[in-house]
Amino acid sequence: MVQRASDRWISIGLSVLLHGTLVALLVYGWWMFREQRRAAPTPPIAATVIDARTLKGLEQPAPQPAAAPRPAAPPPEDVGPPQPTPEERAAREQAEQAQEQKAAQEHAAAERAAAEQAAAEKAAADKAAAAKAAAAKAAAAKAAAAKAAVDKAAAERARQDEQYRREREADLKRSLVAEEHADAERNGAARASWEAMIRAKITRAWLRPPTARAGIDCMLNVTQVPGGEVTQVSIGQCNGDQAVRESIEAAVYRASPLPAPPDPSLFDRKLEIRFRPEAGSATPFTESTTAWARSLASSRASPARPRARP
Repeated sequence: MVQRASDRWISIGLSVLLHGTLVALLVYGWWMFREQRRAAPTPPIAATVIDARTLKGLEQPAPQPAAAPRPAAPPPEDVGPPQPTPEERAAREQAEQAQEQKAAQEHAAAERAAAEQAAAEKAAADKAAAAKAAAAKAAAAKAAAAKAAVDKAAAERARQDEQYRREREADLKRSLVAEEHADAERNGAARASWEAMIRAKITRAWLRPPTARAGIDCMLNVTQVPGGEVTQVSIGQCNGDQAVRESIEAAVYRASPLPAPPDPSLFDRKLEIRFRPEAGSATPFTESTTAWARSLASSRASPARPRARP
């Protein structure tokens, strides 16, 4: 527990007061002892000496009236304590001076001790405050370092997670692209094979008209239903005349139902087919022309075939 300076001054004052009281009591006791040794003088007593032999045989005298008592001597006046002698006064003054000097010395020593203790307490408090500030600074630095380490570790984990996520996404994208590419290659090859089968069947069903010249190239827009039945045919860009167009359209209806795809997922209701009879195994010109003539004659004799089906 830290003692305040005011408490020390109170202790010093009480000590000085106690010492002063003790000195005063000693001086007073010494003075009273001296006064008791000076006893007051005893007053003289008046008496008459009588011989006892003269008293024998004497008659008893008549009783005399008692004399009035003499008034008692007045008590001595209290003149107070005797004045001290010069030696006593000098000794008393010397004792008082010594006591005052001692009290002053004690007071100065107490002040010095209080000042030293206050300085020591202040130095200790300053040292404790400096140590506390240093400890707080070290704790703050340690906490900051720990937080920085945690933040750095979190940032590193986040960076690694982000890198891992990007790598996974890149791997997934590459896998998807590779799979799509493989599917496209597979589907492209399968679709090309299916379209080639459809073109071959239409080419076999085509009856070449006499006006058809070499190098026929036409785009066919064919609509089919599941099962390959053709419901509608339209001729797009074509380098043939009207007879060639009509013969190609009739060939598509004769080729119905169209071949099914090798993979059901490749089925498409609307097809775009490039018809080039010379590019494949086309029917020879003379045979085709004769067949076309017979077909034309039979078509005139029979009702016309509808161009589109619902």
